[in-house]
Amino acid sequence: MYDDITKIASEICGTPIALLTLIDENRQWFKSKQGLHIEETPREYSFCAHAIINPDEPFIVPDARYDERFHDNPLTTGEPHVVFYAGVPVKDTAGHALGTLCVIDNRPRELSEQKLESLKALAKLVNAHFELRITTIDLEETALKLQKAHAISTTINKEVQSLVSSGQVVSSVHFNELQEAANALEALLASSEVSKE
Repeated sequence: MYDDITKIASEICGTPIALLTLIDENRQWFKSKQGLHIEETPREYSFCAHAIINPDEPFIVPDARYDERFHDNPLTTGEPHVVFYAGVPVKDTAGHALGTLCVIDNRPRELSEQKLESLKALAKLVNAHFELRITTIDLEETALKLQKAHAISTTINKEVQSLVSSGQVVSSVHFNELQEAANALEALLASSEVSKE
């Protein structure tokens, strides 16, 4: 899916390079890329590191050769010869920028309002997919907790049925074991309810 988004971004904006970047403390790496053959760059040279400073606004550099921040950047002076850059931050559910969806060219240019709006819309799709992935992981974890709770519940029920059918008196040891199992079940169910919220 991410490759489709970067391909569409490249085609809409008419640029040879489109990237979906993720940025950590030391580097930016490319979750998806069109027109670029490297996998990552140091954060200190990253145009995208500048773009995520304001996560609610696009970041545009019409001609990096004449921009004080980038004119001597190795990505401008050498491969891939970044001259034009436009990036829209992609964010987590709390609104923190994780990286960008960006388009790059080796010649100066402007991006029309229509193309910029299209790039923003594609970045929103990336955000929605990130959120969906997080929700899916949360649901998988909740399902696992519920399976464990069901297993505990089944064990408790079998133990109680066994004791009842044999007519045995429940000793304090058995009672404590059953109580611990019931408490564990309650804790699992409570934590799954919290994660749903």
